[in-house]
Amino acid sequence: MNRTTLSLIAGATALAAVTGFAALSSPDASGADTAEAAAQRPVERTTLLCPAPSQSDLADTAYTSFTPVTQGVSGAGTAELKAAAEQSPDSAGGKDKKGKKGPAKSGAPVLTPKQPGTPATAEASGADVPALIGTAQGRFAPGWTVQQTTEVAAGNGRGLQGVNCTAPDTEFWFPGASTAADRTDYVHLTNPDDSAAVADIELYGKDGAVKSTVGEGITVPPHGAEPILLSTLTDDRQDNLTVHVTVRSGRVGAAVQALDQKLGGDWLPAAADPAPSLVLPGIPKDAVSVRLVAFTPGGSDADLKVRLASPSGPITPAGNETLHVKSGMTSVLDLGDVTRGEAGSLVLTPTDRAVPVVAALRVVRGKGDQQETAFIPATAAVGTRATVADNSAKGTTLFLTAPTASAQVKVTASAGSEGGAAATQTYTIKAGTTQDVRIPVPSGLKGTYALTVEQVSGGPVYAARMLAATEDGVPAFTVQTLPNDRGTVAVPEADEDLAVLQK
Repeated sequence: MNRTTLSLIAGATALAAVTGFAALSSPDASGADTAEAAAQRPVERTTLLCPAPSQSDLADTAYTSFTPVTQGVSGAGTAELKAAAEQSPDSAGGKDKKGKKGPAKSGAPVLTPKQPGTPATAEASGADVPALIGTAQGRFAPGWTVQQTTEVAAGNGRGLQGVNCTAPDTEFWFPGASTAADRTDYVHLTNPDDSAAVADIELYGKDGAVKSTVGEGITVPPHGAEPILLSTLTDDRQDNLTVHVTVRSGRVGAAVQALDQKLGGDWLPAAADPAPSLVLPGIPKDAVSVRLVAFTPGGSDADLKVRLASPSGPITPAGNETLHVKSGMTSVLDLGDVTRGEAGSLVLTPTDRAVPVVAALRVVRGKGDQQETAFIPATAAVGTRATVADNSAKGTTLFLTAPTASAQVKVTASAGSEGGAAATQTYTIKAGTTQDVRIPVPSGLKGTYALTVEQVSGGPVYAARMLAATEDGVPAFTVQTLPNDRGTVAVPEADEDLAVLQK
């Protein structure tokens, strides 16, 4: 049956805010004049963007693609990752182009998964690995995730750098960036579309907006990628900055690569949208330094209660009970070794008036000159389902946090990329606690596997996954949060009403 103009408009409105597109049902033939409640349907298309992984010749990068099996999804589908197009050296108005990546050779996919439920992997080495643009359709689209993990043997940013490839959007917040002398931070912008995107980059420090004119009107060509060195946007050197990326036209994927000369480095993903209460899950038990960076974009100051959700319950860090965040200014709270041998998650809530904020943590492990850094942004709850790929039999830790009420979650370890059978375990997380759970491992595991977390009952659950590996005495690690995978979308049932065409 042909869809009417009304049903198309209703469908487009419902889907405009998500990456994937769900199929609409044909109008009900009963002739009822009221639309039914929206139904959750699997998305039919998902776009993911992976930034160029490294400028080091000593970098080895692994890509892992995974789509969880979704009920009600069958039939054909495809998924693939392809290299973004090469950019010219002067395409961003004279900004630093070091690390610019080459084009896709003959347009061949870098990675093409064969079936949902089993990870697919690819590898790349060196400094000339490009950004990737990924598209999944049909049965590969719902919950599709791609993990990019890079090992850098030595030099600036040495250690383990990991990032979940992200969906395109029009606004991003990155508290925790820096233009300090020992930091080299890039904002990576990737455009998946057929037309150019135009973006602005704003910086906010301890005294407010940082003056910069070259961060305005940055053009990212079609199917192209653009790394912008933050220190080229301003002469102001600050240890802690909040980066705000807004897109004037089009859409982009954005991530900050933060490289430190002494403390290694990692990717700083975009923080969750500004909100009065935030959860930052997954602080490892052996963290030697935890720094909270927060920013409020509104016109009012924010006062936040700071609590650590530990395995035994909520703890108030001595001497760091609250944080005052001035409007338009980046605020910092150094929490030291706040976890003291137990895994934890930071929970921020308003002391009185609810003012939206964004926040992220910089976490350091190791001692002396053998330290490594990772970043944990505030994140959304797991919700119905969240997935993270590239887990191995050793070195993987899953953190689960229930900040307000006890909850039950089911964790599924997928089949391995090269063999093995899936395994499932259910956990109960008490209110106000964080647990670094003993995760199930696929029997007969070969290769890497994906972890899928599903909410069973109770209050909201937040999750993060840590990958760790000791390299030449350095405790290399990276942490990825697990927000809802947006594998389904609400689609309202629409009735035919030909009268609308006469108005």
